[in-house]
Amino acid sequence: MMSDTASIQPLTPPATPLSPPPALRISEDDVRQIFLKQKKRKAPGPDGVTPACLKTCADQLAFIFSQIFNRSLELCEVPACFKRSTIIPIPKKPKITGLNYYRPVALTSVVMKLFERLVLAYLKNITGPLLDPLQFAYQANRSVDDAVNMGLHFILQHLDKSGTYVRLLFVDFSSAFNTIIPTLLQTKLTQLSVPSSICQWITSFLTDRHQLVTLGKFKSNSRTTSTGAPQGCVLSPLLFSLYTNDCTSTDPSVKLLKFADDTTVIGLIQDGDESAYRQEIEQLAAWCSRNNLELNTLKTVEMIVDFRRNTPAFPPLTIMNSTVPTVASFRFLGTTISQDLKWDTHIDATIKKAQQRLYFLRQLRKFNLPQELLIHFYSAVIESVLCTSITVWFGSATKSDMRRLQRTVRTAERIIGAPLPTLQELYTSRVRKRALKITLDPSHPGHILFDLLPSG
Repeated sequence: MMSDTASIQPLTPPATPLSPPPALRISEDDVRQIFLKQKKRKAPGPDGVTPACLKTCADQLAFIFSQIFNRSLELCEVPACFKRSTIIPIPKKPKITGLNYYRPVALTSVVMKLFERLVLAYLKNITGPLLDPLQFAYQANRSVDDAVNMGLHFILQHLDKSGTYVRLLFVDFSSAFNTIIPTLLQTKLTQLSVPSSICQWITSFLTDRHQLVTLGKFKSNSRTTSTGAPQGCVLSPLLFSLYTNDCTSTDPSVKLLKFADDTTVIGLIQDGDESAYRQEIEQLAAWCSRNNLELNTLKTVEMIVDFRRNTPAFPPLTIMNSTVPTVASFRFLGTTISQDLKWDTHIDATIKKAQQRLYFLRQLRKFNLPQELLIHFYSAVIESVLCTSITVWFGSATKSDMRRLQRTVRTAERIIGAPLPTLQELYTSRVRKRALKITLDPSHPGHILFDLLPSG
């Protein structure tokens, strides 16, 4: 049961480990097990070693690679052949008019990815209790829905008081993952109790990386990079989270939510006093400057939520001599948030997208696809759209919107000729499942919002 008396308060800071972590030692069995889990159809990296080869020859190769991995950890150095990347530009749109219309996809060594997974598990055990509780990416039992729900909880609970309003700053970074400075990261990892040998190994992993671009038959010259968390690597997401872990709010009236590089500053304003909110934004800009992250002021926007009858003119927000534009709605982590906190815009877009996909369901029905496969197609392609972040918005949707949504489901039922689960049923089951997982996880930022009934 969610407590009505849960107050907005600073989250409990993570605890510091009592003893130094043991050294990382990779066993032959660890390597064998991770080789056996490979999917044979995945593409090889620049070295040409395929996942199919590693899986088929896991028993023969496990001892050899366990020796190589442990030797790499002992020397605190990653072999150069493991640090090569091939960049393949993939068009974002059918018509290409510039380089920005390509999405770079990096192919890296499959062997190195598996090595990284073993190091990743070790790093998570050490740093897990020390991570910022408002960083919702790359952590167990955290999701996009949790980030949006916690943000809405802070906002709605604050707006219950008189004389209040909320300012939301949606921050955009320019190529955030590509700007990590390995020496700065090494210092931060040391402060998080990561052994110095692993810190040096990670610095080696991030520096002197060779990459080239392949387009059809053509290949570019190789370039060496020594900054940034490389794309296509298993460790990169966690390393970015650790790099930005000390970017937090120091004032309880300002919440700084993070999902990877998507950062949102929530200013809970009381009686028109915006000093704490503006100070935290200044500190965020200063932190970015010190840590080589560039704020993209052209894409950074602000939204103001104010339900007071007499709304005054709000002073504009300025970051690095650039005035931040205000918007009436914003697509926040896949969910469209409007300043009136209603869901019409988001639901309109959801219904339109789902109805467009009904066309493909009709086409499959015309070709006499078996009913069972039609149901699978509906679940994967249409229901997945209707249920995206459903735990965030469905409970606050109007009856009219719920009928519109359910009408799409009924249309699919007529096409398939079989009953389908209602959105209300899906919403209820997902909310219960999510709530249960949160109540069982004391480290979750939403855990304090739930109180057990006297019966337990």
